[in-house]
Amino acid sequence: MADTDKIKLYNTRAFTSKFMQPEELKTIAKIETDNFFVTRLEEMYKLVTRPVPASRSTIHNCLYVTEGEAVMKIGSEQYTAAKDEMLFVPAGQVFSFQTGDVNKGYITGFHNDFLLGKFAKNDLWKEFEFLRVWGNPHIKLDVKTSGFVLNLFQRLLFEYTHHGLKNQLIYQTYLHALFCEVQSVYEPLSGSNQFAAVHITNRFKELIFSNIKARHLVSDYASLLHISPNHLNKTVKTITGKSPTKWIDEAIISEAKVLLCQSALSISEVSMEVGFEDQSYFTRLFKKYETVTPSEFRKGIEIS
Repeated sequence: MADTDKIKLYNTRAFTSKFMQPEELKTIAKIETDNFFVTRLEEMYKLVTRPVPASRSTIHNCLYVTEGEAVMKIGSEQYTAAKDEMLFVPAGQVFSFQTGDVNKGYITGFHNDFLLGKFAKNDLWKEFEFLRVWGNPHIKLDVKTSGFVLNLFQRLLFEYTHHGLKNQLIYQTYLHALFCEVQSVYEPLSGSNQFAAVHITNRFKELIFSNIKARHLVSDYASLLHISPNHLNKTVKTITGKSPTKWIDEAIISEAKVLLCQSALSISEVSMEVGFEDQSYFTRLFKKYETVTPSEFRKGIEIS
């Protein structure tokens, strides 16, 4: 069975159909395509019918909070965005959130292909760290920048509400302007000026994202980066405060949680999918980070 059959990568319409009230959703977001949408955060949140377990999306998602707060787990970390703050969930990144947040603001989602246009080059999104899986997803805006971001979201929503996607160039232009405003206040997860060490750490995190099923050893990633395991250990620990082993373990657990949430695979099959022939070892590792066994975790999802 192909990996895409085991882990569902939700497009916009599939995600909203599964976790929201589709008929009511039509009144607040005219989802004409899986490449882009924008709506008010409070309108979207009130339609979420149940907690969203570990999932992935085909598009980047961006939340901007003007009142209250939004709580979301992105990768292995939980973030809370308050007034004048933003959360970015890069395409393919694991995320989850509960119901019940009280907030106002805006949310938009966009596919990489949607950003391509007259004034945009290929892989434009790679120029902005907050759209990369290793970037800082939690952005705190100053008052001035927040005002600019608010105006951009208002313009995006007005165009989307009144004209749909008739002029894609407008969206591309305003999204690019939005990214540039965010970039002006963006703070990397590491404030270190050790540029070589930061580069190695970011490459390491990106490699984990794409190789976690097959590679579990620090030496595997050191080899891919053409450095020694000891160098990788020291570098990653210095920049992030966490060892490479912990980063690898957390990525394995995130992958396992997606499989437990979205597939009918047995626990032993999930264990095999994340690269462990020894199910008992996988169970111990899972419980170490989640405090429950994989079976208990899955039961908790079914109950909720």
